[in-house]
Amino acid sequence: MRVVVVGATGHTGTHLVPRLVAAGHEVVALSRGVSQPYHPHPAWERVERVVVDREAEDAAGTFGRRVADLAPDAVVDMVCFTPESAAQLVEALRPRGAHLLHAGTIWVHGRAAASPLREDDPREPFGEYGTGKDAAERLLLAETRRGGLPTTVLHPGHISGAGWPVIGPVGNLDPDVWRRLATGGEVLVPGLGLETMHHVHAEDVAQAFHLALERPSASVGEAFHVVSDRALTVLGFAAGAAAWFGREPVLRHVPWEEFRAAAGEHADASWEHLSRSHSVSIDKARRLLGYAPRWTSLAAAADSVRHAAAHGRLDLAGAEVPATA
Repeated sequence: MRVVVVGATGHTGTHLVPRLVAAGHEVVALSRGVSQPYHPHPAWERVERVVVDREAEDAAGTFGRRVADLAPDAVVDMVCFTPESAAQLVEALRPRGAHLLHAGTIWVHGRAAASPLREDDPREPFGEYGTGKDAAERLLLAETRRGGLPTTVLHPGHISGAGWPVIGPVGNLDPDVWRRLATGGEVLVPGLGLETMHHVHAEDVAQAFHLALERPSASVGEAFHVVSDRALTVLGFAAGAAAWFGREPVLRHVPWEEFRAAAGEHADASWEHLSRSHSVSIDKARRLLGYAPRWTSLAAAADSVRHAAAHGRLDLAGAEVPATA
């Protein structure tokens, strides 16, 4: 099968492309520049590389035709954020009937009303990212259900793993949170700390896309959550991370106003993640695709933190995340 991967050198594409090559597929990798994948792999020597500025070509109305001219049997789109962008691909690919697999997000759900969330639960997405992804999904699945282009939507959680900054225990990218957990420093927690976040390793996202591609009878016209086996609460995440360093977390619960003042530029990210409090079900992906995540939420986060510290992007004050974490 000839598979075009849009956003191929991103975090998930780095894991997906070698999987597809190993499975015998002919892969065309589209990316914005000539950047290398996050992790080197000999499979990339057998991949056709194409440099495309998706944003500019979307604006010009040429991106869909550019992809269709590559004669794909399937397209994996990792970097589509609006229904208008999705519609361009649909129009261009419809004559070929290529299978379009779209990367969504669990943020299509907005604030959680039940736990774990299922794919067909009522939604009230908010924010540009969540609403754009929700609208793109609706367009794609409606296209398939009326007999048009075959499409599949996969919704990852907070993507993690070596080479990618991970959303931390208080829902943001503040590197100092990791240093405090590693050294016994105090970490401020907004409210009770019972909100949930659902992570997933990029390797498991790649697994899900590969399964959906090779099982079209089960995946076409469907949406699937792609996360780890269980979400983590703020408190559980902090305790698990501190345990990497042989410590108990030193946490102080504060009102959101005090947390916001202390967290500064990181406060908005914490609110965006914790106000949604997502924990989602993977029962559908397990049942229809055979999806079996290898990484727990905590192990995926450990892989990110370990790699960042080893490459000088994170200061743990000499502490190390053990290989078994």
